[in-house]
Amino acid sequence: MQIHTNTLIAECSAYDFKEMLERKKVKSWLKSVSAFANTDGGSLFYGVNDDGVIVGLENPQADADFISEMIKARLDPVPEVQLIPIEHEGHTLLEVKVKAGTLTPYYYYQDGTRTAYVRVGNESVECNSQQLLSLVLKGTHMTWDSLPTQVNASKHSFIILANTFHEQTHQEWNDKYLESFGLVTPDGKLTNAGLLFVDNCTVFQSRIFCTRWTGLYKDDAISSVEHRANLVLLLKYGMDFFKNYTMSGWVKMPNYRLNLPDYSDRAIFEGLVNHLIHRDYTVMGGEVHIDIYDDRVELVSPGAMLDGTQIQDRDIYKVPSMRRNPVIADMFTQLDYMEKRGSGLRKMRELTEKLPNFLPGKEPQYQTEAASFYTTFYNLNWGENGKTPVEEVADRVNGSVEKFGVNEESSVEKFGVNADKLGNTSKTPKKINKTAQKIIDLVISDPSITADNMANKVGVTKRAIEKNIKSLRDMGILAHEGSDKAGYWRIVINPQTEQ
Repeated sequence: MQIHTNTLIAECSAYDFKEMLERKKVKSWLKSVSAFANTDGGSLFYGVNDDGVIVGLENPQADADFISEMIKARLDPVPEVQLIPIEHEGHTLLEVKVKAGTLTPYYYYQDGTRTAYVRVGNESVECNSQQLLSLVLKGTHMTWDSLPTQVNASKHSFIILANTFHEQTHQEWNDKYLESFGLVTPDGKLTNAGLLFVDNCTVFQSRIFCTRWTGLYKDDAISSVEHRANLVLLLKYGMDFFKNYTMSGWVKMPNYRLNLPDYSDRAIFEGLVNHLIHRDYTVMGGEVHIDIYDDRVELVSPGAMLDGTQIQDRDIYKVPSMRRNPVIADMFTQLDYMEKRGSGLRKMRELTEKLPNFLPGKEPQYQTEAASFYTTFYNLNWGENGKTPVEEVADRVNGSVEKFGVNEESSVEKFGVNADKLGNTSKTPKKINKTAQKIIDLVISDPSITADNMANKVGVTKRAIEKNIKSLRDMGILAHEGSDKAGYWRIVINPQTEQ
């Protein structure tokens, strides 16, 4: 908190200004105490008007006594509160500092009615049923996905999960993992997370709706499909739909082919994983949506930010990892689908920015509205006048190209564009081999890919991959940024311009 020219300035929205203490309308401020305790904490400043101007209190000690009395009488359980007097230029104001509670929900009690509040932006609002359930779970130090069910694990199979685990990690699956990963309880019951990973998943809200729209808005649909399955299959079905209805251009460089996709495959994958993990599964009428338009791909799921903030108002590089469904998140981590450190939002942007045809302003965007979370990816080959001709994209990426075209892997009729050779070179560069070209294709698809994963996808030894990587780096085509485990590969378009 700062005071400037007799005006209170706070560094965040977790505060309320009160010019005076309302003794006859205690609900007007006690609901803020409840909301702060139920969310991330905050402060009420008494003796400050709505404009932040300090006017002071006539009897701060009496006000402090009344506030303390009302909190004890009207809130259950009683939150941890500090009453802090502040002197400034002859005025005394009072800060009521409320700590984020661990015994949620904190109810406001009056006339036999108990109401819990949460903080949304700069307002204290009454909890809806989903928010109240989340607070109850938080207060018991449980999450929805960790709750046990009455379903016997012995009546269900995890063959899809086991096979996927083996494919992703190259380790043998052990049924003992079911309990250690939190999918089965010690007495053999499935948890809610376990229900979401069984082969014959029957959880109604475990669904995705996939739609390819005809233009820029929700008008006519080229294709629309609903999938109801376990989370492993939902991820696969969603990515298959995305790949079927998006395109990838290419440009023929002097000695290799450079793909120019509309989107980063890996960024979309990270986004879909993020929505499947962090969605609010207590919302029975909600599901994950994949909407593909001409100029963008939108992912939508139920469940806003856990702390009540708006993601569009946050710096995504400073958003702490808060997992609504930690058991599900841990299972996806074990499958090598995500990282433990919770850097999904940042990684989606970085993966997109590594594409050779990326332009500033085309970064993925995130937005929360009411109880939904939106992720938007923009088509990198789409401009103000519609689809950008592949020739223009190629010219932008590199001024001297040999051939360029478009590959479309959807059900729409395939087409390609060829152009006469542009630019002259006095010496024809040596062509790279098929393995090296596959490495370039993999790096474009996923700049964070490891040498081990390259070897598995290409079907050669890790040593062969490393040999080809060295050759590409020596030729000035391939570069690496960051550490081996957390860095990114990058295709060097014009090596002669780099230092």
